Amino acid sequence: MKKPIPSIDTWLKEAKADPASPECGMFLVHNGTVRCSAKAKVRQGAEDTKPVTGMLFSYDPGKLEQAIQDAKGMDGIFHVRVWLNEGELAPGDDIMFVLIGGDIRPHVVDALQTLVGRIKRECVTETELY
Repeated sequence: MKKPIPSIDTWLKEAKADPASPECGMFLVHNGTVRCSAKAKVRQGAEDTKPVTGMLFSYDPGKLEQAIQDAKGMDGIFHVRVWLNEGELAPGDDIMFVLIGGDIRPHVVDALQTLVGRIKRECVTETELY
């Protein structure tokens, strides 16, 4: 069962209404989606892989919460919000949204890369369907 997709406009309005928002000079949003090219093709160059027709996606809420809390503790980060989908997804469907707010660009970019990488490595299970 796919989850309802959040409104990034609403997320940004809420983030800017937060008491910590005056500390933020930048907000970045990541939107991961299901692609039709298999991971093996785009990451390892395996040209003989079949196109992806869907994905089974799930996550561990406890691990996700720990990753979010750790991101909030990074230098210059004042806002972190994450939404993950779940269930059987089709190419083009949203996998995740991540919003990071912080003081300067290097801190925000680093936090976004670190958090999304950790989510992908430690928190989610993705099974490509062919």
